[in-house]
Amino acid sequence: MRRLRVFVRSFGCTANLADGEVLKGCLAQAGYRIEDCIETADIVVYNTCAVKGPTENRILNVLKQVPPGKRLVIAGCLPLINYQRLCEEVPFFDGVVGPAAAQGIIDVVEQVSNGRKTVALEQAAEAMPSLVLPRVRLNALVGIVPINYGCLGQCAYCCVVFARGRLRSYSIHKIVERVEKDLSSGVQELWVTSQDTACYGIDLGTDLAVLLKALCKVEGDFRIRVGMMTPNMAENILEDLIQAYKSRKIFKFIHLPVQSGDDVVLKSMHRPYSADDFRLVVDSFRDSFPRITLATDIICGFPGETREAFKRSLRLIEEIKPDIVNISKFFPRPRTSAATMTKDFVPTSEIKDRSRAMTKLARRVSSERNRRWLGWTGRVLVDEAGTIPGSWIGRNFAYKPVVIKKNSRQDLIGETLRVKVIRVYRTYLQATLVG
Repeated sequence: MRRLRVFVRSFGCTANLADGEVLKGCLAQAGYRIEDCIETADIVVYNTCAVKGPTENRILNVLKQVPPGKRLVIAGCLPLINYQRLCEEVPFFDGVVGPAAAQGIIDVVEQVSNGRKTVALEQAAEAMPSLVLPRVRLNALVGIVPINYGCLGQCAYCCVVFARGRLRSYSIHKIVERVEKDLSSGVQELWVTSQDTACYGIDLGTDLAVLLKALCKVEGDFRIRVGMMTPNMAENILEDLIQAYKSRKIFKFIHLPVQSGDDVVLKSMHRPYSADDFRLVVDSFRDSFPRITLATDIICGFPGETREAFKRSLRLIEEIKPDIVNISKFFPRPRTSAATMTKDFVPTSEIKDRSRAMTKLARRVSSERNRRWLGWTGRVLVDEAGTIPGSWIGRNFAYKPVVIKKNSRQDLIGETLRVKVIRVYRTYLQATLVG
């Protein structure tokens, strides 16, 4: 009997990518053949994202383009965030599961393959799959490690809580067990991920700093990239967190989304910190790690954001000079309190103008930050091939992407190389090999 062929594609955040690796692993272990392209598949599984309105629109367009004759299973956050729209615009789907479906995908795909339409969303927002399930990695060198699902926030604009639920943390023992398994299979780079890494362990009586120190004690030559953390939660454990970051095993990289530089807007967003709190966390990390890479997020045009409030966001970015600024235009999301603030909505044209202004500033600031690396000499871990043949991308201690051009067919993936930065660009550094 011919094995059924399944195509799995994931969208969105690192946590969703981790879920997608498990979907592939569980299906492969169950005997399904994992395909690299949709054309050769019998069943298509799209692991979706719907954190932003434009993202949801794009995902729905992708779903509508599934070739006739293919069975379609929709996984991830979209079904729980906007199931009604999904049913209205993609009524031909064959199966639906939520995020972190894990081995539950096997039953759904089996049902779908037998012609039965299946909806499996019960308790999806409380799911907490085993950390040692099989997986098919997107990158053989990178182990994506979910440390918790859900968060403790009540952000006015965020719909992810309806899909991912409230905080559920894995024990340190279980996470260490997963990391040891990853390292034994050749992983050299660990991505510690969740909706908010800084709230890790509050439900267990521990915290992120304790976890990171435990992970750094695991034997082996590897690096850890810590995922997004909210400023208020990071501030609560700041001293211990910085102490944990002193390990050479942790990339000097921090993703700290501020969202606005105006305290009134932050309060309206239900973000329980001030711009000064954000400054404190940033300054504390930079005092200890001057070359740390800082990523942040900004929402332009949140309801009630005045022009003066937006200028405060611009001034904050100009002052702090993050290496990376992820910019979003406000878009009302289903069931969020921000969606009800219609009287305070900023005109779309004004939101676009603010987004353009913020983007222009962010690009300039990113270029300025990268210029500090010109002439730097040090080691990078090569973790992927470049888009140009003969080029490779590595990461230095601050998780800066470093492009190395080498005119040979030698595979450098997994190599740690000594390089010198000879050119800098807004989004990456270019380096040459040194002795």
